[in-house]
Amino acid sequence: MNEAAIDRLRTLMARLRDPDRGCAWDLAQTPESIVPYTIEEAYEVADAVDRKDADDLRDELGDLLLQVVFQSRIAQEAGAFDFDDVAEAICAKLIRRHPHVFDATGAFLPPGQRPDDPAAIKAAWGVIKAQERAAKAAAGRGAPEPGPLAGVPLALPALARAEAISRRAAATGFDWPDAGQVLGKVREEVDEVEESLAAGDPEAVFKEIGDLLFSVANLARHAGVDPEEALRRGTLKFERRFTAMAARLDAGLEGSDLAAMETAWQAVKRTES
Repeated sequence: MNEAAIDRLRTLMARLRDPDRGCAWDLAQTPESIVPYTIEEAYEVADAVDRKDADDLRDELGDLLLQVVFQSRIAQEAGAFDFDDVAEAICAKLIRRHPHVFDATGAFLPPGQRPDDPAAIKAAWGVIKAQERAAKAAAGRGAPEPGPLAGVPLALPALARAEAISRRAAATGFDWPDAGQVLGKVREEVDEVEESLAAGDPEAVFKEIGDLLFSVANLARHAGVDPEEALRRGTLKFERRFTAMAARLDAGLEGSDLAAMETAWQAVKRTES
């Protein structure tokens, strides 16, 4: 990174937070108030990547970097930490989590000391992360209730968190042996949703749909699929097909019945295939 560029960004952020000459909006922000913007910017980065738009990706990464600098500046003003501390912390973590690449100083290991077994590297990574969680718990940091599933952020999108929780549980040995058996669980949950609907019990329907979605996230993990990305792309596909369907309707959406929409929908699907 060009140090002059990052230093300029930090200077601009400090000026925006200047109590006398800064921006009233920036001065009013807190760590909590800018979290929604941070999440939004992360998704906009993902969108730019998905669209393969390099110029937009550059701009969105800048917006995301601003969020890091913004949070760091607020923390610095409170005497907690600053941007340099953030950078040093991630450098230390990268070295700590890659003992198969670096020595304790961050220098490359000699070629003969570098393991090349991906499974062993992944297993060691899990051990290191477990040690980090234990150290956080001992220091009174991290999850308020230590446990085998602690440390998965509540702020994650629900589907992504479900996959992460199921993966953490699977690491303890509590898992279905193969995707086929998970698929059976998904069918079981569908049946239970159907029973709840037939019983006219809204609360039971709510709970059973939650169980169904969790089972689908489990199935995605077994199949090697990112459920959040799969749903995102599935939604994009629906949007694309719906828009194309609407364009085929002579009477427009308002003037067309469901049968006409279905005919146009099937025509769109045939065109795509």
